[in-house]
Amino acid sequence: MATFATSDQLLVIIDPAARQTDGEAVRIAKDVLSAGAAAKVCLPDGPEEFARALGRRGSRRPVVVGDDRALVRTVTLLHRQRELAGCALSVVPVGDSGLAESLGVPGGTVAAARAVLDGAERRLDLLVDDSDGVVLSTLGIPPEPVRAAVAAPVPAAAGRAWYRSLVRTLAPRPPRLPAVPAPGPSRLRIEVDGEAVVDLGQPVEAVAVTPGTGGLAEVRVRPLSVGAEATPLRAFGRTVTVFGADFRYRADAAVSGPVRRRTWRVAEDAWALVLPPA
Repeated sequence: MATFATSDQLLVIIDPAARQTDGEAVRIAKDVLSAGAAAKVCLPDGPEEFARALGRRGSRRPVVVGDDRALVRTVTLLHRQRELAGCALSVVPVGDSGLAESLGVPGGTVAAARAVLDGAERRLDLLVDDSDGVVLSTLGIPPEPVRAAVAAPVPAAAGRAWYRSLVRTLAPRPPRLPAVPAPGPSRLRIEVDGEAVVDLGQPVEAVAVTPGTGGLAEVRVRPLSVGAEATPLRAFGRTVTVFGADFRYRADAAVSGPVRRRTWRVAEDAWALVLPPA
């Protein structure tokens, strides 16, 4: 019988959406992780069970099998439980994985699972806002517009009105997406470490805030160009405050707001992600 060190004890939490998105990728991830470590697999049915499984991990290293939303949810839970700093997190992407891959996680299922087993912890900075929300990668104001879902065409059935009505009733409805207005110029005051980078009198087209290294966030502001193209503004600091008219923002994979004021601070080396060896 194979034996494993305490550091090889894994809690593999498989997000419900991952099982629906790509069951084969989930199976491969389970096989690779179980072959290389003592892996306890949890199959939560929803967010509450997901949170309970994470809270009962004990000394096991948590491994999330899921998309970017599952990754952000896990970091948020650990942060709000004040357990993020002492927990090395691993992820095997299944589904949308642009965020995870931007952080250095391999996109392929086998490569990501091997990184869980053979990788090394890397400390990363985090943005934390004044409502205790977190940003792992990029904060954008305004958020990109969400495309409306297109309804699937209903098969024609000439001369059978009752049949067409039944098809419309039984056909799956497209998911309702949050209504996000198209981005446009905004009048915002943006402060970095208490100093104004841009004020309400200067309309801006876009703002991006990214946690960097060494406890500093990079702030990029694109002012509204009239005639000649305006020069982008760039600043670095530990706190970023944005206020003005109601605005929405995209933090990683989710859109939040509207709010009139929000402050983000950099939490240096706030969390650890297991990544392939350099």
